[in-house]
Amino acid sequence: MQFPQLRLRRLRKTETLRRMFRETALSPADFMLPLFVREGRGVRNPIGSMPGQFQLSVDETVKAAREAWGLGVPSVILFGIPDHKDALGSGAYADDGIVQRAIKALKDALPELCVTTDVCLCEYTDHGHCGVIEGGDVSNDPTLELLAREAVSHARAGADLVAPSDMMDGRIAALRAGLDGEGFGDVPIMAYAAKFASTFYGPFRDAAESPPKFGDRRSYQMDPGNGDEALREVELDVQEGADIVMVKPALPYLDVIRRVKDTFGYPTAAYNVSGEYSMVKAMDRLGWGDGRGLMMESLLSIKRAGADLILTYFAVEAARVLNG
Repeated sequence: MQFPQLRLRRLRKTETLRRMFRETALSPADFMLPLFVREGRGVRNPIGSMPGQFQLSVDETVKAAREAWGLGVPSVILFGIPDHKDALGSGAYADDGIVQRAIKALKDALPELCVTTDVCLCEYTDHGHCGVIEGGDVSNDPTLELLAREAVSHARAGADLVAPSDMMDGRIAALRAGLDGEGFGDVPIMAYAAKFASTFYGPFRDAAESPPKFGDRRSYQMDPGNGDEALREVELDVQEGADIVMVKPALPYLDVIRRVKDTFGYPTAAYNVSGEYSMVKAMDRLGWGDGRGLMMESLLSIKRAGADLILTYFAVEAARVLNG
């Protein structure tokens, strides 16, 4: 059939019809809320470059997670901001570290909440890089041992899911071996499988207080022009035992999300990163766009591209919209 017999607008006539035939729909269950945890009590430090986001003490982290859970958001991911940093990021794998204490508090308060942890060293090192520095660059293999220790310490504290974001070669196998060896074989791994060296991370580095003190992270994060390499990274992580694979950032890499989902059919996450969040907030503040509309369209596009899970700072705000 062709026009005038075929008229696609017939099914767009009313909101009811549009809702009935909508191919992609968002739910609060699609979201994971990132939270920045720091020392203290009653702490809610505003993050200047991320309006509406805060560095939170453990008690305030529990409050934020409880609000998200009440709106139907099933999971959070924790990023730690320790008071003390050193060359080896020892706070990352300390049993009494800030994230470890936050995990225990969250599981006590909200047992069904999926508590996920970022496994990386950049927030804990005094140089701001994601691993052990040797010869002026991050040394891959010595870093793997520390990452495995960090993942085990998170699992011991009660984490439901660990998410290595460091982009070291072989880290998924190292984490899987470490977890299995300590009796945590049931703890799944969400791999930051295709993590690009992106300028969209700027606000996050303010929030996590983790900008590199020298150089940059391009020797271990992916080049933005490489789509085929992203598939190789994902394939390796799958072979090493990843349970979920992630693409980060989301919006500039929707094509990669789609290729990953079509190629592997694996549970696929996408990180709607800080720069994507802050752009929407800036446009809204300047009156250059409808903030709510921009937020929801952005999130819908990520899910339409193939993401099963969206890590997003919009989680609570978007859940409120979806809940009416």
